[in-house]
Amino acid sequence: MRLAAGRRRSLVTLKVALGSDDKTPLTETVAVDLAERGHEVTLVGPPAGEAIEWADVGRRVGELVAEGGADTAVLFCWTGTGASIAANKVPGVRAALCTDAATAAGARTWNDANVLVMGLRLTSADVAHEMLDAWFATEPDPAEADNIARLEPDR
Repeated sequence: MRLAAGRRRSLVTLKVALGSDDKTPLTETVAVDLAERGHEVTLVGPPAGEAIEWADVGRRVGELVAEGGADTAVLFCWTGTGASIAANKVPGVRAALCTDAATAAGARTWNDANVLVMGLRLTSADVAHEMLDAWFATEPDPAEADNIARLEPDR
C-alpha cells in the first residue's frame, strides 16, 4: 500500500474501531488514514453501511473496546458529545471528545482515554490527522493510574 504524503506506517498494528452516525468525507479520510498507518479497522454504523443512530454507534464502539474486539477507537457524531456520552456508559470505556492534538495527547496522558471522539461539524481532515498522530504517539502517565482506577465502578 502506498502511503499518502506525511503518513507513516505504525510500528504496532492495532485493532481500531471507527464508528459514526453518518458517513462523511471526514469519516472516510480517517478510515484511510488509520489503514495507511497499518491498523486493522473495523467500521461501525453508516461507514459500514449500517443505518443506526449515534447512541447505538457509541455503545457498540464502546463495547468493542471494552470487550477486547478493538484496542482503541475513533468515534464521530455531529458535535461529538452524544457519541462520547453513549460510549462512556460502557464500563471500562474512557471516551474523550477532542478538538485538537494537544487535547488528544492530554486525554491519553492523564486519562488513559481509549476512545477518541471527534465532532463532524467542526473537525477538518488536517486537524483529525494531527489528533491521530498525538493519540497514537502518547502513552498514559503511570502516575495517573490511581486516578484512572477511581473511574471504575467497582472501586
